Amino acid sequence: MTSNRNEGEGSRTAARAYNKGTREHSKTHDVDAEAKRAREALAGKEGDSLREAEQRGKAHAKDEDPAIKRDH
Repeated sequence: MTSNRNEGEGSRTAARAYNKGTREHSKTHDVDAEAKRAREALAGKEGDSLREAEQRGKAHAKDEDPAIKRDH
């Protein structure tokens, strides 16, 4: 059960949900095969596009998302 209480950074509720999701994923998917496909994608023709997307994502992580407008 989640509450409306703001847990701030390090949210235990979010951490539990993430951990549960990763455990469930590893039980129901072939993570070694997924990792192999990811390595092959990075080495293949879409590698540059994937690295560029990663850099854009990392840049957003440093600041607020510019697509979100807040009144504060």
